[in-house]
Amino acid sequence: MKRSGPPEGKSPSALIDWRIEELGDWRGEMLGRLRALIKEADPDVVEEWKWRGVPVWSHDGIICTGETYKNVVKMTFAKGAALQDPSRLFNSSLEGNTRRAIDFHAGATINERALKTLVRAAVTLNKSKAKS
Repeated sequence: MKRSGPPEGKSPSALIDWRIEELGDWRGEMLGRLRALIKEADPDVVEEWKWRGVPVWSHDGIICTGETYKNVVKMTFAKGAALQDPSRLFNSSLEGNTRRAIDFHAGATINERALKTLVRAAVTLNKSKAKS
């Protein structure tokens, strides 16, 4: 079965809605929940659609992306290496100097409080870099 592409001419938010719907499984549910938590943590977040279909959340720079793969939903923080992570949410892309990621597998529970704290810290870091 041929997969249809995203609808053309839609806003980034509408494209993210489409992706969540298109997935139609635990990955869509997870991406939708992560999106809601990002918006709760930062009501001023800007949704973007980049790199041929990757949901991106920004505020004075990229906060994170929401990539979906066959077995994982990956939330990559653009400047994750510079963020404090006392709850040890980061579990992927740990070897780089800049990014850090959180891989969510089917059935994973989200530490919502810690994740929102991490999103807010990323926004604060972006704001501090924007002023310099």
